[in-house]
Amino acid sequence: MAGPERRTVLAGIDGSASAVHAAVWAAEAAARRGAVLRLVQAYVVPSPGVSGIAVRAVREGFRSRAESWLAEAESAVLEQRPSLPIERCAVEGSRVGVLLGESSDVDLAVLGSRGLGGFTGLLVGSTAVALAAHSPCPVVVVRGPKPDDPPPSAGPVLVGLDGSPDSTDALGFACGEAAAHGTELVAVHTWSEITPEGVLRKRGFDPESVEVAERRLVEEQLAPWRAEFPALPVRVVVVRGRPVRALLERGADARLIVVGSRGRGGFTGMLLGSTSQALLVHSACPVAVVRPGSRTC
Repeated sequence: MAGPERRTVLAGIDGSASAVHAAVWAAEAAARRGAVLRLVQAYVVPSPGVSGIAVRAVREGFRSRAESWLAEAESAVLEQRPSLPIERCAVEGSRVGVLLGESSDVDLAVLGSRGLGGFTGLLVGSTAVALAAHSPCPVVVVRGPKPDDPPPSAGPVLVGLDGSPDSTDALGFACGEAAAHGTELVAVHTWSEITPEGVLRKRGFDPESVEVAERRLVEEQLAPWRAEFPALPVRVVVVRGRPVRALLERGADARLIVVGSRGRGGFTGMLLGSTSQALLVHSACPVAVVRPGSRTC
């Protein structure tokens, strides 16, 4: 008889303080899920253009450094969670390829917001975008108020909603996180002069009527989740303006911001446009990106 399916939370490690914070954050998420924490360091060995012996020495040096970074992250985790099961994995290969491959069998993938070595320039490069766009599991980028600060350990969970089916899984993930932490869920929705269908509203439209209609849209999307999490306190924020501004302003006191990978209106193309980049670069707390159909339990 087959045993129960193993649950795993993945943390990308690169030797930076940010990656250590991510590992500790991922450890807490793994403990709540009864999961194994898998620490992964991906590295690419440059070709020195010399003899095979020199190549082997370079490769051994990169692997030794990777193992050292993994040990450092593991030590930080064990200080807080000495009984948590941990796996360490140093892999030679491209960052995107390794992390996407690893994410195929995990519940959650967690990365730091700044990096060294293999993850340098993560947030402005292709790695985070590729992982968030293609990973079958939610991806969390761990941030604090300042670049090397640990992430906040208190505050509500924010979720960006636009009424689209694509944000349903993001909402489910956000509800689960808020319930697990015993904190408030804040559902943030924005609207503007342009409708979600890309049509300019008629001249002289009534802002109050629009806000009432938009709030109704949010409540309809929230209804099944209120039923599933009846004890969860939920606050709805509907504002006129840009989604990134609304989320960043309210995220200053939050512990996590959750967004879907696609949407309509203000969240369309989030992963490839300015909204996602602004959240990942400027948020004062971790940001979770959840693709439609992601494993969000």
